[in-house]
Amino acid sequence: MALSDELYTQKEAMLFSQRIAQLSKALWKAVEKDWQTWIKPYDLNINEHHILWISYHLKGASISDVAKFGVMHVSTAFNFSKKLEERGLLTFSKRDDDKRNTYVELTPQGSELILRMYEHYHDTEHSILEGSLPLKELYGRFPEFLDVMAVIRNIYGEDFIEIFERSFQDFKDTFKEAKHTTPI
Repeated sequence: MALSDELYTQKEAMLFSQRIAQLSKALWKAVEKDWQTWIKPYDLNINEHHILWISYHLKGASISDVAKFGVMHVSTAFNFSKKLEERGLLTFSKRDDDKRNTYVELTPQGSELILRMYEHYHDTEHSILEGSLPLKELYGRFPEFLDVMAVIRNIYGEDFIEIFERSFQDFKDTFKEAKHTTPI
């Protein structure tokens, strides 16, 4: 008998997998709708916005880093980055000490666009935010997803989580805090 057979039954495994699948799909659908609505006025798709966001916070990320953190194929990261370069939002470069990798960096126009999008975040509805507000009201904080973070760490590795945490810390450090008090 394998160790995994002792830890859980096939029924438990299947129920867990299906529950995660259904919840993830429902959550993603809401996130995707919110995200697309937010970025639509800027003529961006989700991959393009995600690449801009990653590039803004990781400052000089390689295409491989963008792909890994953006959870997309390297060719997807490259192709969408190329479109952003054509719009004058990103630049490509090679480093003297690393000729193998291609790096992307926001142009001043790209940085300005990201900041403008942050400023106009509340111009659109965000069902995920609205759905989380009762928990924030009850517990004094938004959900933290510690269990989900542990699962993601086990799937994508520690370096994924380090990049995740670093980019969000950068976001916290650079974002001008303004409490949103009016109903969304």
